[in-house]
Amino acid sequence: MALIVQKFGGTSVGSPERIEQVAQKVAKFRAAGDDVVVVVSAMSGETNRLLALAKQISAKPTLREMDVMIATGEQVTIALLAMALNKIGVLAVSFTGAQVPIVTDSEHGKARILSIDESKVREQLNAGKVVVVAGFQGVDEQGNITTLGRGGSDTTAVALAAALKADECHIYTDVDGVYTTDPRVVPRAQRLDRITFEEMLEMASLGSKILQLRSVEFAGKYNVPLRVLHSFQEGPGTLITTDDNEDSMEQPIISGIAFNRDEAKLTIRGVPDTPGVAFKILGPISAANIDIDMIVQNVAQDNTTDFTFTVNNIDYDKAIDVLRATALEIGAGEVSGTTSIAKVSIVGVGMRSHPGVASCMFEALAKENINIQMISTSEIRVSVVIDEKYVELAVRALHTAFGLDASEK
Repeated sequence: MALIVQKFGGTSVGSPERIEQVAQKVAKFRAAGDDVVVVVSAMSGETNRLLALAKQISAKPTLREMDVMIATGEQVTIALLAMALNKIGVLAVSFTGAQVPIVTDSEHGKARILSIDESKVREQLNAGKVVVVAGFQGVDEQGNITTLGRGGSDTTAVALAAALKADECHIYTDVDGVYTTDPRVVPRAQRLDRITFEEMLEMASLGSKILQLRSVEFAGKYNVPLRVLHSFQEGPGTLITTDDNEDSMEQPIISGIAFNRDEAKLTIRGVPDTPGVAFKILGPISAANIDIDMIVQNVAQDNTTDFTFTVNNIDYDKAIDVLRATALEIGAGEVSGTTSIAKVSIVGVGMRSHPGVASCMFEALAKENINIQMISTSEIRVSVVIDEKYVELAVRALHTAFGLDASEK
């Protein structure tokens, strides 16, 4: 008998009929003698509906009240799934994040999990029940409802699996695994049988929408066996593992290509080139709780520097306001920015032992006359910033250049 944590996303529970199908899938595991904890998202479209309601009341609602409202989406789903399980004779009980409890910090809208008290969940499992837990949410130490950010249900599932020391964590979604890139952009993309935590972490951080970044961090840190599966199709899915030793002779140089359109670029010009200037620019950005991604600094002959960096485009307006205030404070020149960019990245542990990967990437982009605006690298990743209108062309060109296209049938 195994302890399994299963997570179903919004499309998987998007209607009462689909919720009943999920119940049947869960029932099969229970019938096999497994203990099952199920984490679910809000029904597809529900979070957007709630956000639209909030905007009808206030253009800038407080984040605390937004969390109180948005968390109700998952509360509906857990109750419906528990009802569906009980209807078919599978004992089930639902818990909100606060009822578990999943304790987080107080950063509304993007809270981080601090601890999980799994005792109530174990008590219900020991009583022979399936425990259905609301993903995406928790409660801070003052008792305020918090949310983990979009995609946070993946994090909830993996964190619960770690806390419970589960045998497996299954992430069910509307695709049958992790692909070399988005099949909607490259129809000849291939499903990967396995991928390392390290590669998946890079893919998630670089724009792959299959798994949320923090969920992969949790899985890697606590060595939680993680498998991505299709909600309503049978198949092996993709195993996310700790090593890449298996079939190492067949290990490709590049495992996948990620891209992210949710990028913005900001530049501050004419910055006095003095010690500590980078902190003077980026310190206030960090203090505003804005994550910085790529950075480029160019020093001119007049002892000034131009400083360019990227952020998520959701933070663009806030970031450019902070940067303009900084420019006045340090005596810099013009501040400019754009949201019409995208980041394209190649990822693969095979890059460590294969030189020339970056030059192959740049050559493929040059052949398509795609200009590179910024470059960032790590041991297993090369990322470039390009004009957003070329992103799909770039991904297709790179997918072919690195031999990732599936053979035509």
